[in-house]
Amino acid sequence: MKYLISRRITQITVMALYVAANVWGLKILEGNLSSSVLLGTVPLSDPYAVLQMCVAGSVITTDVLIGAVIIALFYGVVGGRMFCSWVCPINMVTDAANWLRRKLGISHVQKRVYMSRNLRLWILAMSLVLSFAMGLTAFELVSPISMLHRGLVFGMGFGFSAILIIFFFDLFVHENGWCGYVCPLGGFYSLVGKFSLIRVKHNVDNCTECMKCKVVCPEKEVLHMVAKHSATVTMGACTNCARCIEVCDDDALNFSIRNFIDKK
Repeated sequence: MKYLISRRITQITVMALYVAANVWGLKILEGNLSSSVLLGTVPLSDPYAVLQMCVAGSVITTDVLIGAVIIALFYGVVGGRMFCSWVCPINMVTDAANWLRRKLGISHVQKRVYMSRNLRLWILAMSLVLSFAMGLTAFELVSPISMLHRGLVFGMGFGFSAILIIFFFDLFVHENGWCGYVCPLGGFYSLVGKFSLIRVKHNVDNCTECMKCKVVCPEKEVLHMVAKHSATVTMGACTNCARCIEVCDDDALNFSIRNFIDKK
């Protein structure tokens, strides 16, 4: 459970620092998940939000642009789609829903509602079109990620309803529905992190084909090589959450550095 505990500590710490900055003026991490300042000096900006601002015709200040480049480089070169499983507070909501879903056996008795993984990319494209047409950051206006962040800092209000909708959507409608199929921010980071270095590697020699990894993986298609051949996950959709590593009793899955020569 070390990776799960590490992810929860990271997520809670990030949100706690934002709350501390607002409530007690602790200037370690100020702002929000769209635009922050680290230690009063280093700008950090959500590149997806900045992209929406650009197409909306907003004037982008230098610090915001630098912040977006810093974040994009980190996830693009190192972390991949780690934001979704290590930082985003919605991940705790969807993880809870999917854990309860498995405990109740809903996945086994409920007919699956078909959704395409490409839906999040279509929503991503639509958000940019709407941002251009409206002159506003379209997704930021309705983002449950921003709602949850603001709710934790200033009080939930309507944001609590949005969180409940996502929870019950993942619980009763579709497993990992929000993060895996709908959220355009997840789709954005899957594109940004497509060639990142930190990857999950599968060793087929150790694999006993128990398939526990595919049961818990929120992006099951990234583990297409399991029980077939040794390979490194290359799909940008992988969130590097390490769920698969934690449930593997055979030491067949571990983190590694991407091998660009391995095309499997």
